[in-house]
Amino acid sequence: MQIQRKGYQIRGFWKITDYAIRLVRMVTEEAKNRIRILEHWKKYGIASAMDAFKLSERTLRLWKSVLKKGNGRLEALNPKKTTPHNRRKRIWPPAIVSEIKRLRQEHPNLGKDKIHPLPQRFCDGQGLHGPSIATIGNIMKDMGGLRTFPQKVRHNGRIVPRKRLKVPRKPKHFIATHTGHCVSLDTVERIQHGLRRYLITFVDIHSRFAFAMLTTSHASHAAKTFFDIIRIVFPYPIEFVLTDNGSEFMKLFDDELRRLCLTHWRTYPKTPKMNAHCERFNRTIQEEFVDYHAPLLMDVNRFNDKLLDWLVWYNAERPHYAHDQRSPLQFLLNESPEGCKRYLAHTKG
Repeated sequence: MQIQRKGYQIRGFWKITDYAIRLVRMVTEEAKNRIRILEHWKKYGIASAMDAFKLSERTLRLWKSVLKKGNGRLEALNPKKTTPHNRRKRIWPPAIVSEIKRLRQEHPNLGKDKIHPLPQRFCDGQGLHGPSIATIGNIMKDMGGLRTFPQKVRHNGRIVPRKRLKVPRKPKHFIATHTGHCVSLDTVERIQHGLRRYLITFVDIHSRFAFAMLTTSHASHAAKTFFDIIRIVFPYPIEFVLTDNGSEFMKLFDDELRRLCLTHWRTYPKTPKMNAHCERFNRTIQEEFVDYHAPLLMDVNRFNDKLLDWLVWYNAERPHYAHDQRSPLQFLLNESPEGCKRYLAHTKG
């Protein structure tokens, strides 16, 4: 509506607007570069263009012909897809393909790496050459993936498939390069005299700065409250947050991360090694503090008061092998440039 009001009764306005939109959104950088080369040809001649840009005369004349057929529209020079019209097809003996299909149907959650040795035995018995791991994956992909999901029956008798939610995962070879690059959270459950207590833990992967808090709730509101405290205590901006798939890191916690425009990574199910730093801190805090203060689990406030003193000692004085026997706070002070030590002085006992 704003554009219509400004362009009302202005001759040529819509033509220029259409050209600007096409130039910004539809013309690639490669097409813009090609039109510059054609302009060079027009101004200095084809020999100069061939020598300056190391192109053949055939290529230049082809671009000029394509631009002419496109009625001078710059998007006509956009690179076309180079995918061949007739692709090569995998040709494997039907017996091997049938065996892979049978194994996938009998064991629907088995990946190509685990399936690979099984048809190999079948091929050795039949005197056939067995496919590689990548080829097995491609054969299953050619047959539609052969992926099936468990079924769940609702209260009304309706059968619905149970699909795994697609969530962002931590990249395989990710390495935290600076403080706040990636932080991890986890929860430890303890039972004391029949009462459940939940210890939410936090670790910065790069500096090993850690924090924790005991709660009586396993809901996402408790995790969100804990993260709000982390943003006050931790003196660096956070970029990525890594958690497992626990319910406490869903709903309100995930909504808060979205509001803060933070990327929320989740580990694969039953893969604690993806969150190894936090898992190791969980063991440390249990063996060095929780086991010695187990009676205080009944009183959350007293436990957190004692825990806060231990965390100050852990971050400020306790030696860490990861930092050559320095504490996380000593590592941060040595790593941080002058003028970027906000909040750090307040952690001293």
